[in-house]
Amino acid sequence: AHALEKTKYPDSDLYWRKYEDRYHFSSQFTADLIAMNNADFIITSTYQEIAGSKNHVGQYESHTAFTLPGLYRVVHGIDVFDPKFNIVSPGADMSIYFPYSEKQMRLTALHSSIEELLYDPEQNDEHVGMLSDQSKPIIFSMARLDKVKNITGLVECYGKSTKLRELVNLVVVGGYIDAKKSRDREEVEEIEKMHDLIKKYNLHGQFRWITAQMNRARNGELYRYIADTRGAFVQPAFYEAFGLTVVEAMTCGLPTFATCHGGPAEIIEHGLSGFHIDPYHPDQVTEVMVEFFEQCQKDPSHWDKISDAGLKRIYARYTWKIYSQR
Repeated sequence: AHALEKTKYPDSDLYWRKYEDRYHFSSQFTADLIAMNNADFIITSTYQEIAGSKNHVGQYESHTAFTLPGLYRVVHGIDVFDPKFNIVSPGADMSIYFPYSEKQMRLTALHSSIEELLYDPEQNDEHVGMLSDQSKPIIFSMARLDKVKNITGLVECYGKSTKLRELVNLVVVGGYIDAKKSRDREEVEEIEKMHDLIKKYNLHGQFRWITAQMNRARNGELYRYIADTRGAFVQPAFYEAFGLTVVEAMTCGLPTFATCHGGPAEIIEHGLSGFHIDPYHPDQVTEVMVEFFEQCQKDPSHWDKISDAGLKRIYARYTWKIYSQR
């Protein structure tokens, strides 16, 4: 099992030397080419992973022809029409990730610890920031704290939008809060940027930052707790190969906004079972979210409509039962 890196960083082939010390793309791309051509059978999660879409190149397709200047040029790297390519989309563990409406299955014993994570006014190494108005819906995001996942980009979008801040609170889960605890240079940069954004936009009272959480059962209930607030999940990555957190959130009945670059563009039907956002156009991201929450204020059933459509999409395409049958 392996995630291809080439499409995650724009122009990573042309400017491979710039990234070489940190990512060793020359070795990665060479190894990927050898591996995909020697494989007899390739399983991908989505069609776009193989051949992309009308507007975006696919992950495998990007290896068809490219140049690493000063090193080598690829003229026929892979045939994306080769029948060895297969699409089998994974799902979320439905014993952990299930709809918020399944009241008898809810892990209510975890609610006190979840409420502490979200609302405890104490500022420490596990959570900073606070939510003054707890009646507001919560926009929620959970991911690694790196540049591609773009969590700081979401925080900046939120910080800049007076209207979005009036409508909802923002909670993000990811990384460390204390930069000294991280050994990853990129994560340290993102941690420092997050602290700068909190100060720059004076987010105290509307924003909560929680360190990475490893308890999967509690994470599942956290999605559902956010759904109880009539909130939403946001996946703002510059590129997302598949989007397992998108599937997890939708499986819990949480309306989801996710990047249009990568797998989520295929998982979500825009405007029906969720929303596509383009992290390269932050104003559009804000506009889509503001429009949704304003519509929900006028017509609360709009939230239910998107939530229900997301669940239908998951049950039709993204479950481990379907995966194993295929």
